[in-house]
Amino acid sequence: MSLRTSDDTEVIVTGVPHSRRRRQLRKTTESYAFLSPTIILLFVLMIVPIVMVIGYSFQDNVILNKSPEFVGIANYVEILGDPRFWKATGNTVLFTVASVVAHLVLGLTFAMMLNSPLLGRFSRSIFRALYILPWLFTVAVIAVLWRMLLAPNGVINFLLNTDIEWLASPQLALGTIIFINIWAGYPFFMVSLLAGLQGVPTELQEAATVDGANSVQRFWNVTIPQLRPIIVSLVLLDLIWTSQQFALIWMTTGGGPIDVTEVLSTFTYKLAFAKYDFSLAATSAVLVLLMSMVLAVFYVRHQKARD
Repeated sequence: MSLRTSDDTEVIVTGVPHSRRRRQLRKTTESYAFLSPTIILLFVLMIVPIVMVIGYSFQDNVILNKSPEFVGIANYVEILGDPRFWKATGNTVLFTVASVVAHLVLGLTFAMMLNSPLLGRFSRSIFRALYILPWLFTVAVIAVLWRMLLAPNGVINFLLNTDIEWLASPQLALGTIIFINIWAGYPFFMVSLLAGLQGVPTELQEAATVDGANSVQRFWNVTIPQLRPIIVSLVLLDLIWTSQQFALIWMTTGGGPIDVTEVLSTFTYKLAFAKYDFSLAATSAVLVLLMSMVLAVFYVRHQKARD
């Protein structure tokens, strides 16, 4: 096909660029059409609630008042000046760090034991079933089980011949729920690290042995470097999950006694549904979100570095 312009110049139009643009436009449209359900769900279920909570944190008497007032950062000043918030923050840090460290140590220890050739196939199967058992229980079952075991007339006190109130004592309650959370969470580390150990090339261990390395040197110079990417990912994920633990604490101690087991999640819940102060609850939730985002940024950067 050809066209003639005003200065008698003949221009040849093939139609190929136009059809190419149409194909590219159709391909782009199809891509966004496939992604649109996910984008809509992401917007409705995540973006909208987060934006609403952030908006509530800058208003007074939200939810209960049809016309809440904009108060700026007054809610943030009040929350950050509340000693109960800092006590809950300290408990959250202690609860999270102790749980994650114990999860890592226990998970790695049991994973190495299950990966050891010293155990026979039958013994390995028995230990694997026993060690993974806590992971099969729901949080509600774990809470009820340990409340019964740790009751003043429960099995633990019967075996120890004591009448200690493990979950009601201000001196023991926080340590007790940390122990329960460790018991419930270490199988995730054990299974993940066992998979990592089974992927370590045996040639590396054999080469280190030929070079004269003993078992401790092989552990620190061969095993740990090979597991480091998995360990970093597990620790970052567990820090995020454990810092947001709510159900186990709420069903065992409810944040008590005398707020000794109060963490940020129970502190925020009480503000919203015990005191009906949704503005301060939204403010506390935004602060928790910011803390979690710091950990999330480290996790994403680690994943990008691995890729």
